[in-house]
Amino acid sequence: MKKCILSRSNEETLLIGEIIGRCLVSGDIVALIGDLGAGKTCLTQGIARGLGVPKSYAVASPTFTLINEYPGRHVLYHLDVYRLSGSKDLEEMGYEDYFYGKGVSVIEWAEKIADIVPETAITICFAFVDEHLRRIEISAPEKRLAEIASALTGGGF
Repeated sequence: MKKCILSRSNEETLLIGEIIGRCLVSGDIVALIGDLGAGKTCLTQGIARGLGVPKSYAVASPTFTLINEYPGRHVLYHLDVYRLSGSKDLEEMGYEDYFYGKGVSVIEWAEKIADIVPETAITICFAFVDEHLRRIEISAPEKRLAEIASALTGGGF
């Protein structure tokens, strides 16, 4: 199942992320797929808000550190695997501790490690419609998608 929505601005993408973040529970994995500048980090910042990450934390893409960890209602593990050549690189880091730990994992550039992203992951694909408009497609197991879709609809999306 899929839910497709449009975002007209960074502010809308942040709000979409915040709504999704409120729905997430410990053990959730969010796989983000999209071109450079499509909104992956912006959505992650919104997810951090929804998870209650304190505003004193600047949520930024961990392109060079690979992972940032933020406290909140559930710990947020923010991974950016852009610089990896594949899942082997992540295996050496012990990714299982993050994927199957007590927090929520958000993975930017998840297509690079698709072979180890669980089928139960919430996958969010970004596509440019034009310079400002983004198409955001969310897919997840039926029950999880229904929860997220309902929250997004309630939030005006």
